[in-house]
This record gives sequence, C-alpha cells and structure tokens, in this order.
Amino acid sequence: MSTSTLTLIAKILAKDGKQELVKSELLKLIAPTRAEEGCINYDLHQDNKNPNLFVFHENWESRDHLQKHLSNAHIAHYIKATEGAVEEFILQEMTAIG
Repeated sequence: MSTSTLTLIAKILAKDGKQELVKSELLKLIAPTRAEEGCINYDLHQDNKNPNLFVFHENWESRDHLQKHLSNAHIAHYIKATEGAVEEFILQEMTAIG
C-alpha cells in the first residue's frame, strides 16, 4: 500500500430538473465524510456556468481510507436518494506530482 496522499476529483452531473435534489443530497455527505478517519479534505463545488454540475475535490491519507469511505452508510443513502437523478458520475483518482 502506498503511503502517499490520494486525491480524488468526483464529477456529478445532475439531470435537468434534479439539480436541487442532487445538491441537497451531496451537501448531506460533507459533515460525516469530513469526520471519517483518513479524510484530509472533502470540498464540494458547483459550476458557475452549469448549475447541474458538481465537483468534489477530496484528499485521503490512503486508498484504504477511500475504500472505507465508499462503503459507508451515508454513501449508500446518497446513491439510493439520487437514483435516476444523476446523468453522469465520473471519479478520477489522482496523485500530486509537483
């Protein structure tokens, strides 16, 4: 296992008319995720030109911490609550190089 920080960029595109639902459910993820072991930062952004597009910028102490995060109950609740409301979800794992 690598000891370097793992950076994630999660892009969530809400379907037209579902922006407020998706946004409210994403906001519910912030507090419990920031309290998780291994979470360095978990910051939600909304695109200025496309209000249906949300981006999380996350940093985790390790991939193991990320895997535990993805299996938490609050993530499962989010997935169920937004079923059919998300057009696209892209998760990019990144490593700082400079």
